[in-house]
Amino acid sequence: MKIGLFFGSFNPIHTGHLIVAQAIKELSDLDEVWFVVSPQNPIKKNKKLLHEFDRLDMVRAAIDDNYSFRASDIEFNMPKPSYTIDTLIYLSEKHPNHDFKLLIGEDNVKNFHKWKNYQKILDDYGLLVYPRPHSEKSDHRYNNVEFVEAPKIDISATMIRSLIKEGKSPKYLIPDDVLEIINAKKFYW
Repeated sequence: MKIGLFFGSFNPIHTGHLIVAQAIKELSDLDEVWFVVSPQNPIKKNKKLLHEFDRLDMVRAAIDDNYSFRASDIEFNMPKPSYTIDTLIYLSEKHPNHDFKLLIGEDNVKNFHKWKNYQKILDDYGLLVYPRPHSEKSDHRYNNVEFVEAPKIDISATMIRSLIKEGKSPKYLIPDDVLEIINAKKFYW
């Protein structure tokens, strides 16, 4: 199987994530997209993240009706901060019959050379790159990179958290099941 790995803090997951993942799945040769919930991003550091299991629960709720999507907690028991290459190697060992590709936004291509073992990621896995609003077209010089013409979605988890904190509704920006969890547990208030 060909699996696209969509890493993120998903704090919270929103419709932009889902639209991009579905578009990439349909516009590439992927069989599935796995949402890898990252406990801690080594570049962003820890910034008021909900507990990883709460974020995983929201991802599961958001993708429950899509047989092509999976939620992954693979990084929860790995050393922190989590590095993509370590997760890719671990997943490859655990699932030797799967081919993994990394899904990243075009804004990440510019600094991809700063990622741990970036050349090994390119050589052994490759990238599926989706466009991001407000990012310039990349003039990368990497091999094993495919640009996918997914929609540019200008929704951010930061914007959603701000709306909730201000007592405003993020309806339609996040799936209803995710909104129910947020309201029930009073996340981001």
